[in-house]
Amino acid sequence: MFTYSKGLALLLATSISLITTAFLYLLDDTTLSILLVAVCISFSATFILVYVILEYLVFKEIRNLYSGIDKINRKEFKSYTEEIIQGSKSPLKQLNQEIFSYAVRKQQEIDELRKLEAFRREFIADVSHELKTPIFAAQGFVLTLLDGAVEDEEVRYKFLKKAAKSLDGLSLLVQDLLVLSQLESGDITMKPDVFDIFELTKDVFEQLEDKAAKKEITLRFKSPQQQSVFVNADPTRITQVMTNLVMNGIKYGNEGGYVAVDFREEENRILIAVEDNGIGIAKEHLKRIFDRFYRVEKSRSKKQGGTGLGLAIVKHIVEKHQSKIMVTSMPEQGSVFSFKLDKGVPDQL
Repeated sequence: MFTYSKGLALLLATSISLITTAFLYLLDDTTLSILLVAVCISFSATFILVYVILEYLVFKEIRNLYSGIDKINRKEFKSYTEEIIQGSKSPLKQLNQEIFSYAVRKQQEIDELRKLEAFRREFIADVSHELKTPIFAAQGFVLTLLDGAVEDEEVRYKFLKKAAKSLDGLSLLVQDLLVLSQLESGDITMKPDVFDIFELTKDVFEQLEDKAAKKEITLRFKSPQQQSVFVNADPTRITQVMTNLVMNGIKYGNEGGYVAVDFREEENRILIAVEDNGIGIAKEHLKRIFDRFYRVEKSRSKKQGGTGLGLAIVKHIVEKHQSKIMVTSMPEQGSVFSFKLDKGVPDQL
């Protein structure tokens, strides 16, 4: 740019000085000394003026523009933003800023589209994989019966029972997908009410005690002396949350272990914690366990059953209550899932 500005200034200064000299030469009283002075003054003044204008008002901003484009390519948006907002707002600087703002918006749109595309591909692959398992299983049992096994009453009953179990799993998966989709789209809204979450958790324990008994897992409250705990939330959706969290503790708990629920009051909120002493979760998996279909140990998780959507549903329901689901865990030491709900006033019942 320095060469360009210097060359253009030199060219323009030479042209203007020649024109000025030619004009003075046409005058009758013009002497050689006057012509020399005119050449020097016109050339110097024009060269300096043009050079300064081009170098510091035009090419400097063009260099800043190229520098900005380079930083945009390297996604150094923050540092570039601090640079362009400093100094006076000349037209070129404003143009520079407009180009940068446009580039930032487009880059954000591109990044978001890439994330959505990656999410779409991953989601379709996950759904296809999850649907394939129960469908193929049920199809295999039915085809076996059609090939002649239907004549054997014992085999028929056994295979029909397995096919029904596979279809039940498929139905549960579709229901969870529908609930998750409705939560994300806002079709499901929370209907807050004051209720006793202590009693609600006792009901969840009763529903899941048979499953816990198969692994000799104890379902209990961390503070046995604790009684009524009132919260202001959607009881139906919180039932889903507690069921999923307790069931998760049973699935991944060690035989003879426990799942304990604790309630603690923190200012105007109630902290609910669900703790188990199961297999735990490694640190690298903690950020993704609330993703759809994400399984820490795929082979082991498949044997435990479930749709792989439970924790994703929990996350969305908790967030709908202006809260956040937290997890702390250590491999082979267990996990603690916790969230907060607004405290309820019993008088509202």
